[in-house]
Amino acid sequence: MSSPAAARGQEVRARLLAAAAELIPERGWSAVSTRALAERAGVSSSVVHYHYPSIQAVLREAALGLIARLVGELDTVLAGAATAAGAIGELLAAIRAYSGTDPVSLLAIETYLAASRDEQLRAGIAEALAEFRARLGHWLGEHAIPAPEPTAAVLAAALDGLVLHRGLDTDLDSATIDEVLARLVPQDG
Repeated sequence: MSSPAAARGQEVRARLLAAAAELIPERGWSAVSTRALAERAGVSSSVVHYHYPSIQAVLREAALGLIARLVGELDTVLAGAATAAGAIGELLAAIRAYSGTDPVSLLAIETYLAASRDEQLRAGIAEALAEFRARLGHWLGEHAIPAPEPTAAVLAAALDGLVLHRGLDTDLDSATIDEVLARLVPQDG
């Protein structure tokens, strides 16, 4: 059983992470300040530094938490597919919720960009992507898809790219894209 102080600390950390996840897409990674984060979370700036060594640490944890949650949804998405072609359809249906301009898309885009300057963030994203590709590759392998791991890598990159490009060109959300990606796997796979 945890103490009331520990429970309050966990609640404050959760508020800080939620505030960071809101501010990153609103302002951009580099424009989130300790003051803005504290204000949004309803705490003082000193509380931010009590719980985290830096603003970057808060942003990193919030962003990697979101990415881990998205990767965690893969099994649910794949559970709705009986074939590899069906899995691609399910994956494409799952990413339709992300317009490229919605808060989750913007948070992911900002995080990828920030990772180019933050080795810890880059390593965390690389780990999440490796997990996604491994789980998808395993599923594809179980469904007798040739070269399941490289196929999973191409699918992961295509899905990320579609979300990124959709923010710039709304016409990318079409049946034509679905058909092109479905060609990566045998129709009876």
